[in-house]
Amino acid sequence: MMVADKKTYGKIIRVGMLMMAALITLATSKAWANAEPYVATPDGDGVQRIRLVGGSYFFEPEHIQVKVGVPVELVVSRERGLAPHDLVIQSEALGLDIEEELEREEKVIRFTPQVPGRVVFHCGKKLPFLPSHRNRGMSGVLEVVE
Repeated sequence: MMVADKKTYGKIIRVGMLMMAALITLATSKAWANAEPYVATPDGDGVQRIRLVGGSYFFEPEHIQVKVGVPVELVVSRERGLAPHDLVIQSEALGLDIEEELEREEKVIRFTPQVPGRVVFHCGKKLPFLPSHRNRGMSGVLEVVE
């Protein structure tokens, strides 16, 4: 009877841990599709500058809106922490192929969007035996408008 109790206890613990992970993921992920966009406006020199911070399975802001044909400078960095993060923005239609490691020190990514559209950006990192950062909610939307 003792062996059955240990097996049952182990199953309960595993199910509990999976439920806890699901709840944490739901609680920490944001509904980026419904988030109000951060609307970039050109500075005096005509450049749209956006500060983008990655952290514990999030990007802030998570929805960015820029104007087509206007230069963009993404100033990217990450919060403190042990987990590595990067920024991946890939869209053949928008002509974007960005893969940049996020560091504590700010980096500047420059591009000028030529066509309107939307692309999901995300963290491409994945620690062994865990869901990818993207699957844990570390993604957002870059929207290019007229």
